[in-house]
Amino acid sequence: MIEIPAEKRIDGNAIAAQVVEDVAKEVSALPENDRPTVVFVRVGEDPASVSYVNKKEKTAKNAGMVSRTEVYPLTISQEELFKRIDELNADKSVHGILIQAPLPKHINETLTFNRVHPDKDVDGFNVINVGRLCQEVDGFVACTPAGILELLKRSGVSTTGKHVVVVGRSLIVGKPVAMLLMQKGEPGNATVTVCHSRTNNLPAITRQADILVAAIGKAHFITKDMVKEGAVVIDVGINRIEDATKKSGYRLVGDVDFDAVAPLASKITPVPGGVGPMTVAMLMANTLKAYRAAHA
Repeated sequence: MIEIPAEKRIDGNAIAAQVVEDVAKEVSALPENDRPTVVFVRVGEDPASVSYVNKKEKTAKNAGMVSRTEVYPLTISQEELFKRIDELNADKSVHGILIQAPLPKHINETLTFNRVHPDKDVDGFNVINVGRLCQEVDGFVACTPAGILELLKRSGVSTTGKHVVVVGRSLIVGKPVAMLLMQKGEPGNATVTVCHSRTNNLPAITRQADILVAAIGKAHFITKDMVKEGAVVIDVGINRIEDATKKSGYRLVGDVDFDAVAPLASKITPVPGGVGPMTVAMLMANTLKAYRAAHA
């Protein structure tokens, strides 16, 4: 990864640390015996899932929150998993519930996300919270899109009147970030174009972007010819590519060809160390919000 001026780099690690510190300050003022509590539900031993949940637990601890992970075998039935989610929904000592994806093929992920009570849905995936976002009613927003807006806000990037192009239409990133950026207020008030794998003449559209959000899940998909000079580039992708110089045999890269695009951009997020840390930080913010709502 090439070196770029500090003012160009949107440092997700530093901004995420600020968010967690802000949350920790609020949590420290709460009673010791009544802290925000989040439960992570993991099915199986997928290495990436294990790593993600461990990081979430560590961050929750740093924020002064209570967290625990419940691990179930790949053989658990959907009915059994739903029964446990219902029990957590009913447990007043639990403020947030996060279902770690991916789930086994015999368990429907959408139904599982919707089983989590909307008021404990700190991941923001429940259909009720997605609907609240559409109607601009207060609810929980998916952590990665919320993190993207926090990055823009804390980096001094105004979105009002800007043309934002989102490459990717997933429920986790593409759709919610588009809705957030269209909302009234700042950050928001943007004109948003959503592109995807079936978009014709994609480079002609991405070159119009004042702010380009790449969330398509393909390594180095966004190339130099797809970005206009001075654009703000937000890279959501985390992809493994082979690298014989690394002990692991691979390295992590984004959806953006960083070395080629960074010189053109006015600001850009690196991978790793850009959007990724914000996802966990916003989970902590959502858990505190759930706690506040439960005590209102």
